[in-house]
Amino acid sequence: MKGQNEALGSDIRWGFWAHKRINRMATFRLPPEMQVFYKKHIEYLTENATNPDKRRYAVVGEAERHFIDLDVYGDSALLILPKFWPAAVARFGEDSLRKHGIVPWQIQQSAYQLTEAFKTKNPGRILKVSADLGHYVADAHVPLHTTRNYNGQLSGQEGIHGFWESRLPELFAGNYDLWIGPAEYCDNIAIEAWKIVRDSHLACDSVFLFEKQLTLRFKKDEKYSYELRNNVLTRSYSREFSEKYHQMLAKQVERRMKASVKMVGDIWYTCWVNAGQPDLREISGFAPGIKEAQEQAEEQKSWLQKLFNVRTESD
Repeated sequence: MKGQNEALGSDIRWGFWAHKRINRMATFRLPPEMQVFYKKHIEYLTENATNPDKRRYAVVGEAERHFIDLDVYGDSALLILPKFWPAAVARFGEDSLRKHGIVPWQIQQSAYQLTEAFKTKNPGRILKVSADLGHYVADAHVPLHTTRNYNGQLSGQEGIHGFWESRLPELFAGNYDLWIGPAEYCDNIAIEAWKIVRDSHLACDSVFLFEKQLTLRFKKDEKYSYELRNNVLTRSYSREFSEKYHQMLAKQVERRMKASVKMVGDIWYTCWVNAGQPDLREISGFAPGIKEAQEQAEEQKSWLQKLFNVRTESD
């Protein structure tokens, strides 16, 4: 089922490390007027960057926020799909849209929520929505989040999803240059969200083609290797195969990850500007208290109970 861990011995989606890194790097792109708040809470934004992935297994309506199967709509998908949610629902119906993913519309919705949080100077809400928004933007930059063949299951390339977004960053992201410069204002967040999806989808051909070509040059016992992960012997793509594929992609993973850092920072900044540039010094002293900690603990407990169908002791 889409949304399950397709990787061979990897973390889920982009890898937890990449999601955290993207949010963290985006924080440094903000102007001083925002950094007075965001840098103080950089650990929250970093550590909570993976929350949407945890929710996707347990919260109804979460899974579809991470992808969109453009190929379901045909070759003219980017032309026929309405850019705004109400028009899309009117044309295709909400159930159909959610079945095939809604990430470009979710980015718009989360941006609206963040703007409203800035307007009301709600620090807890600003942090939560910022962390989630960073996750959705990053997911939209992954080519395999834009196709129904998301894990190569339709082309005999099972495992390619985790290979691209987890194994390659795991091995090579230490050398990626993710600095872009100061955040820039987005004139139209909806248009930018769809540009992200378009660029990701255009990269799908090379993602599949290069892996298939390379597989023909490797014996099966050379393509995969076994590594200890958390004291468990796990099959992964071999370093040699990974290096060759990474070279064939010509920094594609780095470019998409760098573009994620740029867009996350840009959208955070744009939401703040659209809210009237509120003075965040007034809420810079915010610290998640017992109430917030309890709410987060209960939310995580709920995720785990639904994921593993755990009964409480009272049951």
